[in-house]
Amino acid sequence: MALSLGYSPCPNDTFIFYAMVHQKIDIDALRVKEVLLDVETLNQKALNSEFDITKVSFHAYGHLRDTYTLLSSGGALGRGCGPLLVAKGDMTPEKLRGKKIAIPGKLTTAYLLLQLFDPALASDVVIMPFNRIMESVASGAVDAGLIIHESRFTYPAYGLSAVEDLGRWWESETRLPIPLGCIIAKQRLGSETIKTVDILIRKSVEYAFSHREETKSYIKAHSQELADEVIEQHINLYVNTYTLDLGSEGTEAVQELLRRAQEKGVFGKSPAMGQFSSGEKSFI
Repeated sequence: MALSLGYSPCPNDTFIFYAMVHQKIDIDALRVKEVLLDVETLNQKALNSEFDITKVSFHAYGHLRDTYTLLSSGGALGRGCGPLLVAKGDMTPEKLRGKKIAIPGKLTTAYLLLQLFDPALASDVVIMPFNRIMESVASGAVDAGLIIHESRFTYPAYGLSAVEDLGRWWESETRLPIPLGCIIAKQRLGSETIKTVDILIRKSVEYAFSHREETKSYIKAHSQELADEVIEQHINLYVNTYTLDLGSEGTEAVQELLRRAQEKGVFGKSPAMGQFSSGEKSFI
């Protein structure tokens, strides 16, 4: 029986999973059936335990630690890649307090970072698909927008300016990379299956790195509105050494994000403060 696998149509995810879902690597008789959905939909479905393995925001993972294990491979962490708060004209965060701000979902890490940065900016939010936020800000339907993914490369074309780079704020606060998205697996799959999945995702990323041209048609099929150069920028920004393995620094970044969110009461403490799979071992 195939394991259900959810991930987004964004270039970083289709790049990561290309080899795995097309059986370009030896997957040891493990089969997966993929479903591609936007990350906030994946977040919501994970709350209902709808997928065996799924991409989610680290914010969502904070609510899922008792039922899912965080994998070491496949994540989106890095520097200079955080969400941006954008608006028209000469705006500051202080001017936007209490204003209407569009966000890509209440379980996104972008929204969590906004709450951690300044709770007053999260008092009047409007949820919408991430690819509609910039046009909504440009039209005046909302006062500002919290943008993610490839939007950070294209927002100037909408006449918008960056008010705050929340990734840069996080890095200045913590000196750590910003944890954005991750891959999680249901704990009930068992440790051996989870370890196997983690190793296979790493192999899939390694294959994509060494066969970049081969992955392009699959990536483009799910990113038809994106120019080739934007796709490359997206992959280069969000797929890196942390995607291969969180490592000690990536793990520290995740734990710091969870700690700060717990202090703010975003979610409660979990008996499993965060169980990670590292291929050969699990650790807290």
